[in-house]
Amino acid sequence: MTLLEARELTRIFGSGDQTVAAVKDASFDVRRGEILAIVGESGSGKTTLARMLLGLLEPTSGHILLDGRDVTRLRTTSDRRAFWQRVQGVFQDPFASFNQFYRVGRVLEKAFDLVEHPPRDRRAAVCKALMNVGLDPAEVIDRRPHELSGGQRQRVMVARALLVQPDLLIADEPTSMLDASMRANALNLILDVRDRHHMAVVFITHDIGQAAYVSDRMLVMYRGEIVEQGPPAEVVWFPKHAYTARLMADVPRLMSESPATYSILDNTDHASVALAE
Repeated sequence: MTLLEARELTRIFGSGDQTVAAVKDASFDVRRGEILAIVGESGSGKTTLARMLLGLLEPTSGHILLDGRDVTRLRTTSDRRAFWQRVQGVFQDPFASFNQFYRVGRVLEKAFDLVEHPPRDRRAAVCKALMNVGLDPAEVIDRRPHELSGGQRQRVMVARALLVQPDLLIADEPTSMLDASMRANALNLILDVRDRHHMAVVFITHDIGQAAYVSDRMLVMYRGEIVEQGPPAEVVWFPKHAYTARLMADVPRLMSESPATYSILDNTDHASVALAE
């Protein structure tokens, strides 16, 4: 069942003769409970698209529908609050997303600005959210962001989103600032969150290996346009666009050339991605 629909989304920056179309006529849907990966190199329009889907940037043209309701332009505070109760984001730089003077418990409690929760139960809810992302509340709840590792900060961001219980999580390059040893853990966290909380995830990345590992469907963006979309195995093994083929050519290969046994080795986290049909 479709949760979110993007219809001919376009975002143009600049004016007069000095304009750049960061996103051009992007159309796709996000289904309930699925992980949709959006893949493309830097400058392909991925982050601009993510900001539009999160209601942080208005499209120049086109529409965004959530359960069939047009949420393209959120004019009032109440509209934005209602939307962000259902759509949450996790960004590539978790350190920049936190107030550095707040301890982790206070950072997470800010989520209750969007949802009502009895004050006496908030600490327990925060502790449960931290445990749901594999963190020990006793170890992190009273720390400040700079006292955490990059992987821990990323998990705190996911925990904060879970407190709102959204229908859709938009993860924009969530592994790009993690070291190699933590990236596979972050990908598995996204899979676990989807499975345990039954939410849809839009996973945005420049790495086609990570996208293939984590997603149910994949979109490929090039110069602001969606040039290909489909199941990961189909996009990877039978690319229809030259740009997709080029992305695949940049991924180190292991084992045989047979699709039945072929693996993609992510060039940063060394997680083998099986794509057997």
